[in-house]
Amino acid sequence: MSWLNDSVMAKRGVAKGAAGARHVLTEEAQGTFHYVYGPYSEPVMHIRPGDVVEVETLDAFGGAIKSEADMPSAVLNMPFVNPQNGPIAVEGAEKGDTLAVYIHSLLPRGPQPAGTTALIPDFGGLVSTGLTMLNKPIPERVKKMEVTPAGVKFSDRITLPYEPFVGTMGVSPEIEAISSLQPDYWGGNMDLPDVAPGSVIYFPVNRKDAHFFIGDCHGRQGDGELCGVAVEINATVTVQIDLIKGWTIPGVRLETEEFIMSVGSARPMEDAARMAYRDLVRWLVDDYGFDESEAYFLCTQAGKMRVGNMVDPKYTLGASMKKSWLGA
Repeated sequence: MSWLNDSVMAKRGVAKGAAGARHVLTEEAQGTFHYVYGPYSEPVMHIRPGDVVEVETLDAFGGAIKSEADMPSAVLNMPFVNPQNGPIAVEGAEKGDTLAVYIHSLLPRGPQPAGTTALIPDFGGLVSTGLTMLNKPIPERVKKMEVTPAGVKFSDRITLPYEPFVGTMGVSPEIEAISSLQPDYWGGNMDLPDVAPGSVIYFPVNRKDAHFFIGDCHGRQGDGELCGVAVEINATVTVQIDLIKGWTIPGVRLETEEFIMSVGSARPMEDAARMAYRDLVRWLVDDYGFDESEAYFLCTQAGKMRVGNMVDPKYTLGASMKKSWLGA
């Protein structure tokens, strides 16, 4: 954790990167899970900046798909999918501040096979929709996988690395109540694999006490979440939540030991890429001493682009820059 001492969270956060009191939000304590991000739900927990929260999350299906015989069209109650824990109120957070969330760990919980992926009619990156096309829907299929820190057992032939991350997390918008399936400036369903243990994610605060939500954990996922469903797991995820006063950002930012990243969510995909790179250029100007043209040049020659999802109501892309190029 030595790099964390040089992070934006440690340098500018109220708690300066120090861990505070520890809290546990079990599935039972959560009680009612939420399917929208918005300011109209009462907080399930109140914390102070720096506090650490261990959260028991449900998978994107709310645990409804228990076997490969459970077809999504039969067991899911749309649009009640992608359940979220929270909201967690953060003392002192006000509009214009930034919430900093450091992910300590993420472990699968529940019986094996703990991981679920699926092919769902009219959903996915390589299918048409019955709303606009004459093509028949893709046949439904469910695939269950063992998921442990030792790996994701894709098949008898293939065991993939366990590379967990949080698919959906963020803060309440100011007045809107928006489906947890949608990503945007508040975070939400970004499905961005860099939102992983060891990363700090920064969210713009839009209302008093921020109201933080989290859920939809994944055992792993390829870039783009191609079929629309990652390795969905029930999980125990531990996060440390700090507050940065007076640092106003337009959308989600992310930091690891190796790089900084700006996140854009939009359709078409090129607009998400533009939004991400635009914010990365501005971040380099504001905090790393570049003028705009130099930052634009550097992003052109050294920037990297990660496709989080290409299936959700808005696509999510992350534009990143190595810290080594920034003297950071």
